[in-house]
Amino acid sequence: MIVYPKILTNVAINLLLWHFVGKFQSNLSFAPKENKPLTEINTMKFLTALLLGFTSAFLSVSASAQTVVTMNLISEEGIGKEIGKITVTESKFGLVFTPMLEGLPPGLHGFHVHENPSCEPKEKDGKIVAGLAAGGHLDPEGTNKHGEPWGEGHLGDLPPLFVDTNGISTHPVLAPRLKATDLLSRSIMIHAGGDNYADHPAPLGGGGGRLACGVVK
Repeated sequence: MIVYPKILTNVAINLLLWHFVGKFQSNLSFAPKENKPLTEINTMKFLTALLLGFTSAFLSVSASAQTVVTMNLISEEGIGKEIGKITVTESKFGLVFTPMLEGLPPGLHGFHVHENPSCEPKEKDGKIVAGLAAGGHLDPEGTNKHGEPWGEGHLGDLPPLFVDTNGISTHPVLAPRLKATDLLSRSIMIHAGGDNYADHPAPLGGGGGRLACGVVK
């Protein structure tokens, strides 16, 4: 979410409207004559346009402060049925991931942001792997280390996703190091297994196979 271009765009639009409306109004024979000096009138119009620009810009930013990601089951054959959505919201503590999912195996599941905007299968060592086109865990600093969401490992490492006995997941998790801009053109992955926040005894928290995925657009 980039604020400044939106502000400048809205301000520019309102200033143009002020300019053309002012010209149109001055050409009307029935337009009321102002008793105030011209410079004062122009200053008031300019400040009004500026205020409208900033107001509309910040309203637009507020409306886009959350991202909704559609999640689908994945397999070696490709992308399967939709299982719900995850809403990502900014907070002063980090990003909040709120799932509204169904049709998943009960228990804790490894939950991560992956580096590529794709959920497609891909070949590795002569074998097609579900969701492999998503790449690895988001790791812009090149730590090559899986760890806690609040630690010094992959930036894309999230708390595990909890699924109840009915296959439904609604419990939000917090990613304290992530910002909304970190998610642009990435993917969100749910793994078959859990996550112990380490690379031992199994790599990447022991999450295993990739179960469901969604692309952040």
